[in-house]
Amino acid sequence: MTLWSSSELFDVFPQSKESQISEFFIKGISIDSRTIQQGDLFIALDGDPGPEFNSSVNNTRDGHDFIPMAISNGAAALLVSKKVDTNVSQINDTPQILVHNTLKAMQQLARAARKRTKAKIAGITGSSGKTTVKSWLDQLLVKQGQTHASTGSLNNHWGVPLSLSRMPQNSDYGIFEIGTNHPGEIAPLSKLVSPDVAMVLNVLPAHIGNFAGLSDIRKEKLSIVEGLNQQGVLIVPVELDIEGLDFRKIVTFGLGAESGADVYGEASFSGAVTSVKAMLRGQAINYDLNVHGDHRVLSSLAVLAMLDCLGGDIHKAAKQFCTLTTPGGRGNVQTLSGIHVIDDSYNANPASMSYAIKALRESSTNGRRIAILGEMLELGDQSLQSHHDIAKEAQSLDGVITIGDGFKEVPGSWGHLNSSAELDITDLLKGLSKGDSLLIKGSNKVFWQSGLVKKLIAALELI
Repeated sequence: MTLWSSSELFDVFPQSKESQISEFFIKGISIDSRTIQQGDLFIALDGDPGPEFNSSVNNTRDGHDFIPMAISNGAAALLVSKKVDTNVSQINDTPQILVHNTLKAMQQLARAARKRTKAKIAGITGSSGKTTVKSWLDQLLVKQGQTHASTGSLNNHWGVPLSLSRMPQNSDYGIFEIGTNHPGEIAPLSKLVSPDVAMVLNVLPAHIGNFAGLSDIRKEKLSIVEGLNQQGVLIVPVELDIEGLDFRKIVTFGLGAESGADVYGEASFSGAVTSVKAMLRGQAINYDLNVHGDHRVLSSLAVLAMLDCLGGDIHKAAKQFCTLTTPGGRGNVQTLSGIHVIDDSYNANPASMSYAIKALRESSTNGRRIAILGEMLELGDQSLQSHHDIAKEAQSLDGVITIGDGFKEVPGSWGHLNSSAELDITDLLKGLSKGDSLLIKGSNKVFWQSGLVKKLIAALELI
């Protein structure tokens, strides 16, 4: 299926059209030469996000250096900021769209994609759980219409415009995750997405080391309204302070009728199932989840509110909540050799760490509750106290291994390691018994990037 034709692309970049370029068609868009698919447009980014995102980590790589690989992997055209002319005939035969700045050009293409669609658009931000909420919305809405959602965690200054530019024109729904780790990043991304409905899932002390305090994180998250039109809807937790926010329509979600939320629910836990009795606009909506924890219930209520605001069928969706799967590293449970492995290794902050420990502590397992907790990064002055608080909370578990400098002063009951590389998986498994539950939770660099859970799963599969 054609995503963009050459004529459509040159409508977006008229100054780049050359008469000698023959007509071509684009099936997808990529910024990574390693994963490019046949028929993709390859955008050669130079790694500099520019002053609008001057606090983001710069990448010194230049995408133009990887054009030969992109071509060999199937690129149908190139978006470049400098004409590439080599002795490789295949490159010279590939159409090149020349622009001044490829990141700004990708943003320009994203705006064109947003403008040409009649889809209802959702924008989601929050300190924790936004990828799960996006994934759940995608899984539910895809059964109600043509749905396009950003993949993985494409939520930054590269990911958001890339995801938008990939949106087919005939989409009925578009779902986009908007992230930040420094002040001033959400508003420009929200303006790109221009959501019909925007959500602030939560405001937690994630990346707080890069902000003056929690109030500044709140301000940053709420800046998502800068992309909303006057008829748009903002969805927020009922407890979030929105004083001074000049916006017309706000929908709140929360736990229990006493919360006073517009969308609220109460949960009961039985075995592997969480049953939720929710109320939305006076309607009772009952559904089951295959995950545990109050934070998951809150996420499901936020999804319910978003579905309703987007015009989706909430009753149809309610029947399908029990089928929802969670993205990798966000609390997925696998049982191997009788051991329940809870993979929450993608990232961590004090609130999400507390949620995970509480969910483990309250789980219905018959065995022991054990956790491998990795340090939480980017907490600034709050790091020491936050790690002390989590260590104290984890004392309620049957066993804890701590990893990283953050937990150095408060080692776990089963010991402390400097890095995940020091963890002896064979020795760990010898200490586990059938029925035990093992939680792995920590900041992205601690476990996710090292692939610890994959190694652990591989070892369990051999038992």
